[in-house]
Order: sequence, then C-alpha cells, then structure tokens
Amino acid sequence: MSDRPNIVLIVGEDIGRIAGCYGADYVHTPHLDGLAARGCRYDEAYSTYPVCAPSRSTMVTGQYPMKIGTHHMRSTLADPPRLFTHELRDAGYYVSWPTKLDFNLEPTSGWRDDDQPWIDRLRAGAMPDQPWLAYLNIAITHESSMWPDEGEYPGRDHLEHWNHEKPRPARITDPAAVPVPPYLPDTPVVRGDIARHADNIAELDRQVGEILDALDTSGVADNTVVVFLSDHGRGLPREKRWPYSAGIHMPLLISWPGVLEPGSSSDRLVSWVDVAPTFLSIAGAPIPADYDGQAFLGAAEAPPRDYVFAARDRMDEAFDRVRVIRDRQFHYVRNFYPQIPYCQRNQYMENMPTMQELRRLNAAGSLSGTAAVFMPPGKPAEELYDLRTDPECVHNLADDSHHTDVRDRMAAELDRFLAEIDDLGAYPERELVAKGVVTDRIEEFRARLAPLPPAQQRGYPLAVFDPADLPGAEPGDVTTR
Repeated sequence: MSDRPNIVLIVGEDIGRIAGCYGADYVHTPHLDGLAARGCRYDEAYSTYPVCAPSRSTMVTGQYPMKIGTHHMRSTLADPPRLFTHELRDAGYYVSWPTKLDFNLEPTSGWRDDDQPWIDRLRAGAMPDQPWLAYLNIAITHESSMWPDEGEYPGRDHLEHWNHEKPRPARITDPAAVPVPPYLPDTPVVRGDIARHADNIAELDRQVGEILDALDTSGVADNTVVVFLSDHGRGLPREKRWPYSAGIHMPLLISWPGVLEPGSSSDRLVSWVDVAPTFLSIAGAPIPADYDGQAFLGAAEAPPRDYVFAARDRMDEAFDRVRVIRDRQFHYVRNFYPQIPYCQRNQYMENMPTMQELRRLNAAGSLSGTAAVFMPPGKPAEELYDLRTDPECVHNLADDSHHTDVRDRMAAELDRFLAEIDDLGAYPERELVAKGVVTDRIEEFRARLAPLPPAQQRGYPLAVFDPADLPGAEPGDVTTR
C-alpha cells in the first residue's frame, strides 16, 4: 500500500453552511459533526459562484470560471482544460467518480478510471491497490428537493412539484424552531421551506455516516483524507444564485489522520479555486502553472490568502454581472448593471414556495425593512457590508462616509484581480461564441423568457437575457474609481 493518502471527496448540494458543527442547532447532523471532531473545521471557506456548474468547474479546474469561460449558468466550454483528476491519474492515483459532473464543460478523455459506486467496495476492502480518490455527490439537499408535494399549496398549476414516485425524507424539523434570515419574511411558507431543507440535510448526514462507517470498516481510514464541502447556498432567494454570505460562505470539513489535529478549527481564508491545487499538494503531484488557486494543505502549502473572490453572471435566462471581493471583515459587491433588479424572473427559481411568497407579499405592499431588501426594481452600483456586525449582508455601507477608505481599498483590489484574469464576463456572450470560447446555447435559454403575472411585475416583467436588451445598453459605470 502506498504511503500517499487516499482521498474521499463528498459534496453536499445546496446545503449552505448549515450543520450542527457550524452552530445550526436546529439540524440533525451527528455524522458531519463527527467528521469535524475527527479533523479540522474550516470557518472561512468560500465558493467562487453561488450556483452549481460554475462553482464545480472551479473545484475541478483550479481556475476561475470568469477566466476560462464557465461563468454563465448554463453554458458549455468549447475547449475544456484538464481537470485536477488528470493530474492525479498521471501521478499514479485511481479516480472513481460515479455521480454528478455539472462543470459547464465535458471532461476530456482520461479524467477518471470508473464511474461506478464505490462505498460497498470500500467497505469490503476492495479498493484499488494504489492511492485513490473517490468522489460522491449527495443530491438530496438540492433545491428541487425543497419543492412542495402536489396539492400542498394552492395556485401552483404552472409550477413544478416534488416527484411523488421518489421517497422523501421524513418531516422531523419543527418549522416553529427554525431561524428565518432577516432578508426573508417570517411566514409559515418560508419556515416550511427552511424546515424541509433541514429534513433533507438530516438525510444527507445519514449518507455521510454510511461513507464514514465504510471507511472505518475498510482498514485504510488511517491513510485516507476525507473532505466534505458544499457547492453553494441553499435554494432560497438571496442565497443560491447570489454572492452574499448565504450563497458563498460554505462548510469545509477535513479529516487527515496524523496531520490535522482532531477537533481543530481554522480561520484561514479558503476559496474553492484552492481545492484542486490542494488535492494535488496532498498527493505530492505537480500543480499546473495555469491554476489560479493555491494549496492550503500538503507539501505545496502556500501562505494564507488575504481575499476571496466570487461572482454572479447569467443564471439560465436571467442575465447579470456581479463581482465580489471579501476579506475577514468586509464584503464588497459591484453590480455592473444596477438597472437590473435583484429579483428577475427565473423559471427554475419560481418553483420555490418562498419565492412565490416573496412575490405575493411584495405585490401586496406587505414587505418592509430588511425583508424587502431583495425586491426593489433596481440595485445599487456598489454594496459594502461589515461582517462583524452584519453577517447576513443586509445593511449597505457603500455610501457611508465612515467606510469610504474600506470601500475604495476593496474596489481597487477587485479591479486589480479582474484585470489580472481578463474577466470574460465583460464580453457579450455572442462574442464568446464567435471566438470559440463557448458553444452557442443562447437561443436555448432565451426561449425561457416569460412574463411574471401582471400583479407581480416590478422593474422588468421578464428577465433580462442580454445587456443589449437594456435601455441604453450601458453597464453601470463603476469599473474604475
């Protein structure tokens, strides 16, 4: 058996930073909490995008989506780079990857050895006689698993529901006991969605327990690194799809026997762009020069970073361009198109009862305070939040004279970063198609445009698919100071 460690990578879909070990005492997560007790809980870990495919492309390529062209949700990169698993295989690792890809690219040949389930193999001690990486995506916490049952709410004839042919986790969470974030209204519908998500996390935790039990039975636990993380926040408005804390501040739990102290924690800033180089560093494999990330563990561990970066671009049929920089205290947001409202119609997002509740209350004029922060017909060009006093990012300090220096520092650092990577979000999608960066899926998603019901229309009745559709067709002029 090689002394190079095996790696188990578990990705929980759409869970956000919600587990008992992160202070969420309303969810049942004994196995995630146990994993934290076996190793290190990272408290400052961040996705680069608050939505599936761009986030996952970051993890597997070690590069920012807006640098390589995987930034729009959905899109398909025309000439994909090698994945970190190519590098692992070149270094002698066996790669088992049986579940979700969703990278906004089709991996080139040779990126994995098999696509078969591996938990039973692990339990039986039948994994390859070489170092290996085994990946599992746990899907029960995906946004669609929060959709209601048929008939649960009236007036949903045009919306999707849970597939009644599939088993569903038991309702174990009391809606009255869940915390409602300040940017959502505190209503039974919203509490019901949050409770259902907690029920789904409990099932995810059970599946994590199966993996850990198989590992403990296998005889190779002492030479195996276990990593658990999530792609982005839960499928609620202003969480998934939006680069605020709830959308990008994620769980990261790592067990590495003999290296990471059991029950430890780290406040080191970690980005999902660091995941690929860290796996290569753990494996003792060379890190490609074109990687944007840096290793935070292993032989090639780099000094801690000062900032993490995140972004939002087209989400299905809804265009936008948002860029974010964050340090330990401040979260700066640049909205390149402030004339586009936060809450554009998104066909998929509309299926969530909380989204319908927001639209209903907004149309009735019943939202106020921070619960209304997501619903204006436009948005500010810049946002700045002090995370020590406002971790949910609802009190914008960008125009506060006491924070001018902070705002300008963060804005200048963001400018430097975007210039360094040559942010492809600055180019029209048709231009990226013409240059051969991405394949042409424009009409596929433009076809999804449809109006909101007249009573719910605020700002644009449709989503904005292309900036050329905007009056004047000019972005917000905040690219430089």
